[in-house]
Amino acid sequence: MFAFSPYISSFIDQIISSVPYFKPELTLIVTFIGTILASLFLDRYWKKTSFTMTLIGLLLSGCYLLGQGLSHIEITGFFDMIHIDDFAISARLIILVSTVLILLFIHQRHQHQERPLGDLYAVLLTATLGLNLLTMSSNWLMIFIAVETVSISSYIMVGYFSSSKVQSEAAMKYVLFGSVCAAVMLYGLSLLYGFTGNLNFDTQSHIAGLIEAPQIMVSLALLFLLTGIGFKLSFFPFHVWSPDVYQGAPTVITTYLATVPKIAVVVLLSKLLASWLTVSFYFSDFLAYVIMGIAIATMLIGNLAALRQQDAKRMMAYSSIGHTGILLMAVLVYQNNESNVLLFYLSIYALMNIAVFIFIDALEVHIGHTQIDSYRGLGKQFPLLFTAFSLVLIALVGLPPTAGFVGKLLVFSKVFEQYQTFQSFGLLALLIVGALTSVISLFYYFKIPLNAFLKDGSTQQSFRFDPLLLGLGLLCTAVVILLGLFPDLLLAAF
Repeated sequence: MFAFSPYISSFIDQIISSVPYFKPELTLIVTFIGTILASLFLDRYWKKTSFTMTLIGLLLSGCYLLGQGLSHIEITGFFDMIHIDDFAISARLIILVSTVLILLFIHQRHQHQERPLGDLYAVLLTATLGLNLLTMSSNWLMIFIAVETVSISSYIMVGYFSSSKVQSEAAMKYVLFGSVCAAVMLYGLSLLYGFTGNLNFDTQSHIAGLIEAPQIMVSLALLFLLTGIGFKLSFFPFHVWSPDVYQGAPTVITTYLATVPKIAVVVLLSKLLASWLTVSFYFSDFLAYVIMGIAIATMLIGNLAALRQQDAKRMMAYSSIGHTGILLMAVLVYQNNESNVLLFYLSIYALMNIAVFIFIDALEVHIGHTQIDSYRGLGKQFPLLFTAFSLVLIALVGLPPTAGFVGKLLVFSKVFEQYQTFQSFGLLALLIVGALTSVISLFYYFKIPLNAFLKDGSTQQSFRFDPLLLGLGLLCTAVVILLGLFPDLLLAAF
């Protein structure tokens, strides 16, 4: 202990100098404590206390993020464990906006539940803190802590509303599969540290250690590392938990799992590849081809499996897996100074999925389940809802005039540019499979408007949808259409 005494003052100085750049996350921590206290002592007097506190905390955190974005800072802090730049700031803003939308979704959908929501809001804040750390981290220890923070929070959210055997089974599958993936990832990280003696993946000493280490062991460590990342992104072959958990979990929680964690993990993976793929050595080529192979397999398996689904939530689970392949395509062509395409696609991906699940949930409340056949004839009775629903599904396919078309066009264009430069067969295969699976997705996405508008229902049904929740879904749909017509409104911001 005495050996560290001369360094204590410098350690403290480093921490104090880093705190001002950590204000958005400190706000989330303070809000987390305040939400727990509000849930314990104040919600009994006014039920919306914890919700209001959570919303204010998220908005205040967003204000600090906007301040960082306007100042265009680029710093490292906490002993180089975090790296804040425009890319990380933009990614955290996307996460924050998505979290606010899901918070409103949760509150409006479950405000009449007997179980208190304050605890769930606190867990949501904890998950947001972990996601923010993922977008900033360049240190493997910090990354693992952030991943586990998000994972444990997600486990709690999936099981929070469990009221049936199916929901309890979904939560148990999620916990068990996640625990195994976390253990494998940690073993991979221990190997990387053993090879390099350094935990910062973007440093020259770390990369030099990987170059000098045995090729087989480094390859094995990278595969173990992808296990943890693959679990959060649910790409092949770590996707098997997604359909059961998405179908069994409450729809509001499924919405969260399908959108927000993927944003942070994609940003982390893009920063990792940007650091490692610039090195002309075997592990960079190995990693690139592994990602290409995973992206191709993920797109094929996700979209082909979705064709057979008759449950809307399960279909969207496989759709989410298919879209993960597109996200991996965007990650492969990400450049440090050209993040706008990736950020644009992440933004519209979140909006499209949130809108779809809001519409699915609105119908599930009245029908009692999410079978696609149960939508027969409802398009004529509820034209506004199903028109918006169909427009978002069109965006997920990637057809004009939606932002989904613009996002896929930008990603495919970037991949084609890289193919022209490197003449890589893997990039060409990505383009072909991406285009092919986009066509395949037409056949399962259009099951919903086909049943709603072109088939007759057995009886006339009278539903009364929550106006605020429906309005939230329509707002997301309108933004998806607006960004399809005027994509520069968002691209210019990045």
